[in-house]
Amino acid sequence: MALHYQITVKGYLDASWSTWFDGLTITHDADGNTRLAGAIRDQSALYGLIDKARDLALTLVAVVELTPLAPNGLDPPPVRDANDPAAGSLADP
Repeated sequence: MALHYQITVKGYLDASWSTWFDGLTITHDADGNTRLAGAIRDQSALYGLIDKARDLALTLVAVVELTPLAPNGLDPPPVRDANDPAAGSLADP
């Protein structure tokens, strides 16, 4: 299962770089930063993308793992830890 990440770099990166960054969606925020977001197959691929940003001399601002949406487009239900008594039983409503 692919992980979903948002990588924020300082400055403006044109949307045409999306292909080079493995098809991540490129957006820009009000602070002038660029956000690259999307599915990344594994940690190795994530580090490869960070290396590409370094090769372009981009300043890394943040890397955040995003919670992917469920297939129905809604947020997935929270994961309950069966070993946490505060979480209650999985059978509890």
